[in-house]
Amino acid sequence: MTISWLKTFYLSLLLAGSTLSLQAETMPATSHLDSVVVGAGCFWGVEKRFEAMPGVIDAVSGYADGNGVEPTYRAITQYRNKHNPDNHAEVVKISFNPAVISLDTLLKRYFEMHDPTQLNRQGNDIGTQYRSTILTNSQAQYDTAQQVLAAYQPLLTKAGFGKITTVIKPLRQFFPAENYHQDYIAKNPNGYCPDHSTGVRFASDSATKTAATDNSALLKGQHILVIDSENYCPYCEKFKADVASKYSGDIPLHFRYASNLDGLTVKTPTWATPTIILLQDGKEVFGRQGYLSPDEFYLLLGKFKLGNSEAFNVAFDEGTDGRFCKQYEIFKNTPDGTFVDKLSGAALFDTRDRFDSGTGWLSFTKPVDGAVIEKPDNRYGMRRTEIRAKVSGIHLGHVFNDGPNGKPRYCINATVLDFVPRS
Repeated sequence: MTISWLKTFYLSLLLAGSTLSLQAETMPATSHLDSVVVGAGCFWGVEKRFEAMPGVIDAVSGYADGNGVEPTYRAITQYRNKHNPDNHAEVVKISFNPAVISLDTLLKRYFEMHDPTQLNRQGNDIGTQYRSTILTNSQAQYDTAQQVLAAYQPLLTKAGFGKITTVIKPLRQFFPAENYHQDYIAKNPNGYCPDHSTGVRFASDSATKTAATDNSALLKGQHILVIDSENYCPYCEKFKADVASKYSGDIPLHFRYASNLDGLTVKTPTWATPTIILLQDGKEVFGRQGYLSPDEFYLLLGKFKLGNSEAFNVAFDEGTDGRFCKQYEIFKNTPDGTFVDKLSGAALFDTRDRFDSGTGWLSFTKPVDGAVIEKPDNRYGMRRTEIRAKVSGIHLGHVFNDGPNGKPRYCINATVLDFVPRS
């Protein structure tokens, strides 16, 4: 009897569980997420910056606040709509969890990431589609947006900026943009992030982001200056990962925000990030907006550091030092140490592996592990193996199979190396 009763009891639990499971799947649930629509210029960068914020569930590029204009990119970008007040704005719909990030915080970041005092434009993007706007879904959202705007205006005024032009109004309808606009920056990893921020911050983080920066060290000698973004910029992160993290050259590399360039003479516009500036005694001699690949960066650095020299020709035109050249004579009998890439500073060869081949070029039995790459070289009717630096990609020389005791002979040009004594 007991066993029979237990069987009946457990069977009833299983049936109840099935019923509960079905109810959980079919009963409507209450969503605790919220959303707001904002316009701050080109929606590509705005979307990416909000997506990177903790608490933001999704950010979708789209169009809103137009009247009589088709909500498509082709329509809103027609010249006749450039100054049309009824044109749609490029906007981003932000879905967020208020328990993680409040609307107040989102809107503070929104105002900080662009220049809300510019009317119908952000930098070089001009037209009503680029207007600054907040489109709300409730009276509570509208009130919060007005409060954040009112708190930001005195900070901008104190910093010398004009009146905020941001229009706050209820959202009528949001139209998602075409698929190729969604996650555009993630799909196009080589470029720059437009950064039109004023540099003015709300009190909570102004102490860390607007503090005066000492640029006195950049006023003497050669320096590499990278304009970084105060908001999330995937191109900046890509440059840091691909180039900056591997760079250890003797020309110092510095990161600055556009608002922290006091005392420097910079001619290139700094609204795009990253922007790479080459400085000589605090004055710009060359500037380039946008992401630079390692090859592009080191070619630029080579021109800056080496100029019109034999070393530049060897590094980038795959030239060859003259036999027994001056640099060879200096390097052939150095004390114990390491030969490094003249541009990146990466270790390439060790004196412990150096030997005198009698050829008039530096010779080694091996490179530092992982420091070089080998490529076939069939120029001039010869079949050789070229050696390049892994980090900078510059030409170093060739490797042959006639080294001592059956080892290879790495025949390396001295002019593209620097020497670091072993400590």
